[in-house]
Amino acid sequence: MNAPEHYQTLPEDRVPFSQRISYGFGSLANNLLGAAIGMMSIVLITGLNMNPAVVGLLMALPRLTDALTDPLMGFISDHTRSRWGRRRPYIFVGAIAAGLLFAVLWQLPPGYSESFYFWYFLIGSILFYLAYTVFATPWVALGYELTPDYHERTRLMGTSNFMGQIAWIAVPWFYAIMENETLFEDSVAGARGLAIAIGVFVIAVGILPALFCRERFEHIAEEGQKAAENAGSFLDGLKKNVKEFVSGFLITIKFKPFLQLCGATFLVFNGYMLISAFTSYVIIYYIFGGDQDKGAEYIGWNGTAGAIATFCVIYLVTWMSTRIGKRKTFFFSTGVSIIGFGLKWFCYTPDQPLLILIPAVLTAFGLGGLFTLMGSMVADVCDLDELNTGERREGMFGSVYWWVVKLGMAVALALSGVLLNFTGFDASLNGNQSEQTLTLMRLFDAVIPMITYAIAIWIVAHYSLTEEKAHQVREELERRRGKPGSQSASVSQPELVAE
Repeated sequence: MNAPEHYQTLPEDRVPFSQRISYGFGSLANNLLGAAIGMMSIVLITGLNMNPAVVGLLMALPRLTDALTDPLMGFISDHTRSRWGRRRPYIFVGAIAAGLLFAVLWQLPPGYSESFYFWYFLIGSILFYLAYTVFATPWVALGYELTPDYHERTRLMGTSNFMGQIAWIAVPWFYAIMENETLFEDSVAGARGLAIAIGVFVIAVGILPALFCRERFEHIAEEGQKAAENAGSFLDGLKKNVKEFVSGFLITIKFKPFLQLCGATFLVFNGYMLISAFTSYVIIYYIFGGDQDKGAEYIGWNGTAGAIATFCVIYLVTWMSTRIGKRKTFFFSTGVSIIGFGLKWFCYTPDQPLLILIPAVLTAFGLGGLFTLMGSMVADVCDLDELNTGERREGMFGSVYWWVVKLGMAVALALSGVLLNFTGFDASLNGNQSEQTLTLMRLFDAVIPMITYAIAIWIVAHYSLTEEKAHQVREELERRRGKPGSQSASVSQPELVAE
């Protein structure tokens, strides 16, 4: 049996360089906000002496509001008609609001109780995540519609993920910056200053996709909406929108190929997030015996090594995907990451602390491959959904996909604090943690992601939307829209099946 032929990208399906880079800046803003709040939360424990379980709850509760706000924002974006498009107005306003609220969130006044900090941070986080949703959901949807080409989507997501990784070079050093006594009085003051700098930067780069990117499928969405519109009262219109929202949401969450992508992402990303804090604690309390300054330095080097490796991984994964397919490339990148997590048990040692860089390089394959491939695969699913429903619903798919990610993150962050308490960790003991505590922290840090990543590989093994089928879906969509078929077809023409 011959290997399936690949399809060449047509010139008109290429995303212009300016738009590719502008969309990538959105990824940088998105990653910076998501990563910074997690990394900076350690200050709530080490600087304000809050209980780790309480901090985990603080990180988790605001994300639960995303269960409603993300799909709702996706629906609003899909059904918006304006002179600026469906996505761009929200991206522009959302970036400004999210940057401002992030800066305010960390202006924690000194000398108050744990209860005060809990409610201050909880209310502030809910407002911040609302603004974050207004920015991120339309931005994600915009990426799904910038090109209809199977391989160009992967290249676009590769560029986006590549630029987004710049955040991960800086974020691992945030704790060291906040702890720097020459810059700030203490880590809490460091968080205040750092948050302002992050907020300003997010506003500056987050608005660029709104200014320079152009929506491709807006006219198709408008035609579908006009065909479905009926005259009626405000109440009739409200009922109709609620019904459409519920119907669209249910269709989305029942779509098998999409559920498979969500499940794999949930396991890979949140398997990592569950133990991300453990990595820092293992470095500080096991490798350096509680020396927070030395530990912070190596946390920075560990994160930087992982971020630099991820740049290479993104390039490799993008290249491999156009040759062996997205699914097989996912198997490779996730499998290498599993090996990296296993090596943590052997390389995290007080005798040779620099060995921590080896697992950092290998584990980078997991998230580097995940977000390069999954964004491209969800865009393919949006085409298949249009074939079934006649609607372009990138906003709904993007919002539900990232809601699943954030829901898992909320669970992971909450469980992370519980697991840390389970190990017997006590911040007041500093470097005098028990042997059992250190062993359990190391065990969770290595084994948990190995298990979740393996299950993700099993799920993607059953994903059936291949390059051939995706191309055939596009051909049928072009025919329905009254456009000439793509000239990129190879000799191989698989049977079209809308799942």
